[in-house]
Amino acid sequence: MKIIFVNRFYWPETPATGQLLTDLAEGLAALGWQVTVITSAAHAGVPTRELRHGVAIERVAGTRWARHGTIGKAVDFGTFFLGALWRVLRNAKKGTTVVAMTDPPMLGVGVWLAARCRRAVLVHWIQDIYPEIAIELFGHRWLRVLRPLRNAAWRAADTCVTLGSDMAKSLTEARVRRDRLAIVPNWAPAGVASLARDPDTPLRREWGLAENFVVAYSGNLGRVHDLEAVLDLAAALETDPKISVILVGKGAQRQALEEAARTRALSNLTFLPPQPRERLGESLAVGDLHLVTLRPGCEDFVFPSKLYGIAAAGRPILFIGPTDCEVARCVSDNGLGLVAAREGFKELACAVRQLARDPAAYAQQVAACRRFAEKHTAPVAVQSWHELLAPLTSRPKPIRASPADLAG
Repeated sequence: MKIIFVNRFYWPETPATGQLLTDLAEGLAALGWQVTVITSAAHAGVPTRELRHGVAIERVAGTRWARHGTIGKAVDFGTFFLGALWRVLRNAKKGTTVVAMTDPPMLGVGVWLAARCRRAVLVHWIQDIYPEIAIELFGHRWLRVLRPLRNAAWRAADTCVTLGSDMAKSLTEARVRRDRLAIVPNWAPAGVASLARDPDTPLRREWGLAENFVVAYSGNLGRVHDLEAVLDLAAALETDPKISVILVGKGAQRQALEEAARTRALSNLTFLPPQPRERLGESLAVGDLHLVTLRPGCEDFVFPSKLYGIAAAGRPILFIGPTDCEVARCVSDNGLGLVAAREGFKELACAVRQLARDPAAYAQQVAACRRFAEKHTAPVAVQSWHELLAPLTSRPKPIRASPADLAG
């Protein structure tokens, strides 16, 4: 059972897709799969090829121009895209399962064509739905021209795997056959465990948080997240000296957020650097209540995987975003914390203060998070993927698309 994953990030890179892929690839290797990961050589000093925990890693050399802005990032995407497709053509054979992720955007289209040339089995693992996210965030409606080709690649696959029912709607609207559509939720990063609240941990002391109740945002400061809401919540909580707000991570919004926080003189808000994976559990444990946010309009195209890590750390969640989306339902239906729309931060601040002062309610939410986390672990997900993929290897076939597929 040979399988090839293609994604821009893999160990030792720390973006969420890289961490998820590392867990899945190593888990499948432990079950007897012959696993290859084609990824980028973005991390300086890593070898072009290596074998780690049973996974053959092939890193594509490319440009590192992202610091030069949008054009530089596009060049980085393009060089990885071409290099990765060449590796797929070289490594895949008839019957090999090729799994395309969604970083960079539209990667699946190229992998579809390469897999078709090699008569391989094709699976799309859809973490984000492009170009819809870019259209929603930047208003570039011309990107709609990419949809027919993207939809054709989806329909040509043996299976499309996505993260939830809201995201799955986009695939059914693209006429992906229901028997070729699977929902497999993400999971908490391996090694993250529930820790008891401790106001005197080394990291709390290092960050100067003392015994305060800490409201934390941890992870990518990307554009799909409504992070201005974090500043508004911090402003509404500023009169309470026993509550601190922290932002842990980096991303496209960090500089603008720091400038806005300085302008607003938010004394209770601290920006902190992203933590290495080996300290992720300790870092998550610092937060007493964790923020998950989504910009309205993005909820059908992404599901924040940070939710699973927070639950595994045994910390309640405050979701700020559309209250009728799947993330909101997940939090409220499972009793994981609080759900709030973008408006009404005074009322939301009151709810946070009340939770900070109600140990019984807090303990109830912690217990719910732990129960939820037990159902969303890496071993559970690996087994789901194994059961999904194993039947595909017994029925390899050419990947074809009709003219109607290409047009729709």
